[in-house]
Amino acid sequence: MSIKNNLRLIMAEQRINSLTELMEKTGLSRNALKKLWHDEDLETVKIGTLLKVCDALNVRLSDLLEYEPIGKASKD
Repeated sequence: MSIKNNLRLIMAEQRINSLTELMEKTGLSRNALKKLWHDEDLETVKIGTLLKVCDALNVRLSDLLEYEPIGKASKD
């Protein structure tokens, strides 16, 4: 499974320069955003966290994360 995380790209486009700014914008704690920010274990990030980030950044979930099933990349 491959998940592409576009958080930092979206933040750059919206001129959000730090995790602290994202925390203020979303109302989420640093711990809640840590996996998403560091692009680690994205499969375990809570859906509520993702939805709050999407709402704060005014993006769709599919804009924030892109999922590509195993094997699809090798068939292209």
